[in-house]
Amino acid sequence: MTDTAGSNVYSPYLPQRGHESEPRPGAPAGALARKPSRLAFGRLPRGGILFGPVLLILVWEFASAIGWLSPKFLAAPSTALVTGYDLLVSGTLAEHFLASAKRAYLGLGIGVAIGLALALAAGLSRIGEASIDGLVQIKRAVPTLALIPLAILWLGIGEVMKIALIASSVMVPIYINTHAALRGIDLRHVELARSVGITRSEFLREVASPGALPGFFTGLRLAVTTCWTALVVLEQINTSEGIGYLMNRARDYGQTDIIVVGLAIYAALGLGSDLAVRFWERRALGYRKALNS
Repeated sequence: MTDTAGSNVYSPYLPQRGHESEPRPGAPAGALARKPSRLAFGRLPRGGILFGPVLLILVWEFASAIGWLSPKFLAAPSTALVTGYDLLVSGTLAEHFLASAKRAYLGLGIGVAIGLALALAAGLSRIGEASIDGLVQIKRAVPTLALIPLAILWLGIGEVMKIALIASSVMVPIYINTHAALRGIDLRHVELARSVGITRSEFLREVASPGALPGFFTGLRLAVTTCWTALVVLEQINTSEGIGYLMNRARDYGQTDIIVVGLAIYAALGLGSDLAVRFWERRALGYRKALNS
């Protein structure tokens, strides 16, 4: 006997609360109640996400130690670690790191603001969507590298050009995901808001903003890594400071240990930024239950 409304109706073929692991008398063998397994959607053990990178580093170090990898081809992780420490102690690494962080996060902030504003304009207005969405989709299809020649002609070859291109790259994932979340808001919520007669500002605060937050955070996670990948390319162009400049100079002298240090910094900053966004997302969207909770 089942109840389509989901009420607690006894049936010998349905698991009853508190007795999931005990078969009821007369129940068929194939109808024994089972507890939902956590393995299907189980979480990785704490720190399990680092297993792959750590394994790669160990294999890399072993290959370098036995001579399979030449230092001219790729420096060993231990060698890069010593080099990074020397650069940190001398102050060189801090100087170049701060220059890169300034470019990346300034471009990230501008790109997030622009992407969010465009998503709100396109997601809450048909005119806005008709005039904005196509342009953003075109920008999405054009890689950042293709825009560098025009950006140099328009903005010069200095810091403004680099920050502008980072912002334009960051803007796309913010817009795409926030706009999709806004368009996916349940129409029943919109109709309810209209029926109670709330103002447009109240609608933005009480309906649109909560509905757009999940998409915004998805876009932000993509954006924080996009800003660093764009920076890698842009710091190869007419720079005298920054992690990219340090790596470019090391390439000219065949210093693969410094190149590995630069790559490790980019990877750490990208991963750290993503973890920070995920932490913020969990705090802001704490009302949502995880699938495997």
